[in-house]
Amino acid sequence: MSETKMWGGRFRQQTAGLVEAYTESVSYDYLLYAQDIAGSSAHAKMLAKQGVLTQDEATQIVNGLAQIKKEIENGEFKWQQKLEDVHMNIESRLTELIGEAGKKLHTGRSRNDQVALDFRLFVSDSLRNWQELLKALCQVFINQAEQHIHTLLPGCTHMQPAQPVSLAQHLLAYVAMFKRDSERMNDCDKRTRISPLGAAALAGTTYPLNPLAVADELKMYGTFINSMDAVSDRDFVAEALFCAGLTMTHLSRICEDLIIWANPMFGFINLPDAYATGSSIMPQKKNPDVAELMRGKVGRVYGDLFALLTTLKGLPMTYNRDLQEDKQPFFDANQTVSHSIQLMTGMIGELTFNPQKMYKALKQGFLNATELADYLVGKGIAFREAHHITGSAVALAEEKNLTLEDLQLSELQSLCSLIDSDVYEVLKVENAVARRNTPGGTGEKSIKAQLEIFKSFVK
Repeated sequence: MSETKMWGGRFRQQTAGLVEAYTESVSYDYLLYAQDIAGSSAHAKMLAKQGVLTQDEATQIVNGLAQIKKEIENGEFKWQQKLEDVHMNIESRLTELIGEAGKKLHTGRSRNDQVALDFRLFVSDSLRNWQELLKALCQVFINQAEQHIHTLLPGCTHMQPAQPVSLAQHLLAYVAMFKRDSERMNDCDKRTRISPLGAAALAGTTYPLNPLAVADELKMYGTFINSMDAVSDRDFVAEALFCAGLTMTHLSRICEDLIIWANPMFGFINLPDAYATGSSIMPQKKNPDVAELMRGKVGRVYGDLFALLTTLKGLPMTYNRDLQEDKQPFFDANQTVSHSIQLMTGMIGELTFNPQKMYKALKQGFLNATELADYLVGKGIAFREAHHITGSAVALAEEKNLTLEDLQLSELQSLCSLIDSDVYEVLKVENAVARRNTPGGTGEKSIKAQLEIFKSFVK
C-alpha cells in the first residue's frame, strides 16, 4: 500500500521510480513557492471567515506557511522529488510543523485550481516586472536621445539611404515600440490576475467558499466565471508568451542596428567593452556577441510560445496532466526576457556614438533628393513631374560623381528653369531635418514633443 503519496489511498503499489522521475515537477515548479504560500494563506483565512476552519487553525496554517517561506528563502527547505511538486512539498512540511491543522488546508481546494492560481500570480508578477524593466530601458534611450537631437544620420528604407534623420528620432522609435509592449503586458495582466480558486477539481465545491475574498486578499482583478474553464485555461500564459516574443523581436531589431553600426565600415557607434568579446585568433576583433546572442535568443522565446500552443491545441476538457508542460516554457521565457532587457539597458546606457561618421555617411546616397522634389512642388510643379526632374538630377550627379548640392546652378536649371539659387539652402541636410516638425517627425520641435510623451510614460 502506498504511504508516501497524499493521493495514494486507492493505490496498492508504489509508484515506479522512473515514473516518479518522469512525472515530478518540483525540480522547476519550486519557483512558484512564494505564490503558492500567498495563495494558501489567503485560502486559509477565507476558510476561517466562512466557518470551515476555526480561527486558531487558520492562524496556525498562516504562521506555519510564513515559517516555510523563510526556510525556502534561507536555503534550509528540503525539496523531495517523491512529493512531486511545490504544492505537496509545502503542504507536507506544513503538516510536519503544525500537525492536524495542516491537513485541513486543502479543504475545498484541488491541485487543479491551486496550481492555476499559483501560476496566474507568477505570470502576473512577471508581466509587472517586465514592465518595470522596459521603463528602465526606455529611460536610457530617452537619455541618449536628449543628447543627440542635433546628431544626424542616414535614415534607411530597404536598408538603403533614404532621408536624413535625427539620431534622437531613431532612438525614440524603439521607445515607442517598448511603450506598446508595456501596454500590451499591462492589458494581459488584467486577464491573467483572475483567481480560479474555488473551482476545485473542475465542478466547484459544496463548501461555502468565498472566492472573491481570496481574490481581494491577493489583490487580483476578480474571480473565475466558469469552474471548468478556470482549471483548464492557459490562455493567459500564451498571451504573456506572445508579449514576451514581441518584446524580444523589438530587442532583436535594436541588436541588428547595433551590429551593423559597430562594423568599422559604418563606425557609427563604439560598443562598450563590457558588452563585447574578442577573437581567439584575431587580436583586433571586437565582436558584438551580446547583441548577436540576444538576436539568437528570440527564436528560443518563439519556441516557448509554440511549445505551449502545441500542448494546448488537442486537450479535452478540463484539466489534463499535459498542462504540467505549461511552466517550463514560461520560466525559460521569463528568464530570457528579463535578462535581455537588463542587458540592453546596460549596453545602451554605456553606448557612445560617432556623429562625425554619421554625418559623413549623409553625403552618400542622395538623401536630400526628396527635398529637391518638394522644392519643385513649391514652385508649382506637380509632384510626379517634380519626382521625374529630381530623378534626372540624381542621375546627372551620379554620372559626375557629385552630390546634388555640388551640381552647378546652371546644371540644375538645365533640368528645370524654375530652380534658383535658394535651392542650396533647401538641400542642406540640417534644414531637411529641421523642417520636418509634423507630429512624429524628425524635426527638433517634434522630437521634443515625443520626449515629453515618453518621459510621462516612464514616470
